[in-house]
Amino acid sequence: MGSASLRRFLWAQLAFVGILLVGTVGFVVLLGESWVDAFYRSVVSTTLTGLDSAPDTAAGKIFTVVLLACGVAVFFYIAGVIVDGMTRGVLSGVLDERRRRRMIEEMSDHVIICGYGRVGRSVAAEFRATGTPCVVVDVTPESVELARSDGVPVVLGDGTEDTDLEVAGLMRARGLVTSVDSDEKNLYITLSARARRADLTIVARASSAAAARKISLAGADRVVQPYTHAGLHMANLVVKPQVADFLDIVATAGGPVPELRFEEIVVTRECGQSGKSLGDLRIQDETGAAVVALRRSDGTFDVTPKPHVVLEEGDVLIGVGTTEEMRQLEELFAPRGSAVG
Repeated sequence: MGSASLRRFLWAQLAFVGILLVGTVGFVVLLGESWVDAFYRSVVSTTLTGLDSAPDTAAGKIFTVVLLACGVAVFFYIAGVIVDGMTRGVLSGVLDERRRRRMIEEMSDHVIICGYGRVGRSVAAEFRATGTPCVVVDVTPESVELARSDGVPVVLGDGTEDTDLEVAGLMRARGLVTSVDSDEKNLYITLSARARRADLTIVARASSAAAARKISLAGADRVVQPYTHAGLHMANLVVKPQVADFLDIVATAGGPVPELRFEEIVVTRECGQSGKSLGDLRIQDETGAAVVALRRSDGTFDVTPKPHVVLEEGDVLIGVGTTEEMRQLEELFAPRGSAVG
């Protein structure tokens, strides 16, 4: 019930109390009854429950009729306020849900997050900081409300159900993160999503190495063990604190130095840079960004690649720099048509 309907309801309640008081005083004066008897007669008359006996005087009968009419009017008004409040609430909920569904239906190239627990919330927060569109799928009403309060599009459903993944836009998504607090569910979600989309990037959570192997076999591109990674990070904070702090800065959006970040740049045929060496491109001189690693198309890494290294189609550059430097690096490797446009 909205604030306006609530105010109307309270005014109606005050009017009802006023009628009871007027009726009680009226019956005391007109019929000479005691205060208790007059109050009782006023209540049964106003609430339409009937009377034990009709008043003896004409004035008492007329007063009773007027009191009955006032009681009917107040009760009809209260009923109208309640129905109006309920109708507005239902319609508002339906319209809000329809608007959310339409927004999700219009999304594309987004990431689906299955599970909005502690891990899922951290993933969504990072996506919001980087401007990556995402949709949450969670079966818990409390988590759904939390996602809505965070401004994240959400579907109340189970990620293990194909229909719920379809509602979240599985066929239009760029990736899926399954972070449910259950290895079995993460495995099942991975199997379902991979069966529908062979090209989908899937990142899954696992609580143990054995579960990670099974989820990886089910089709996950990456499997993360939060407890293992947390332990490694804590150890690095003790042994190599400056390195750990630097990695936190460049890997976390909105951190202490939000303009410094890592980025992945794929060498495509359309960019026209394959077949050239890093020295020929003079990346740091042209963009200011530094290339800290190069992943070859066969999956091997070349850490701190030398200037004579020749880029091939399918290679992935790992660069680090400010937001502006990374923008220039992306432009350097943008498709020729996009760069000209």
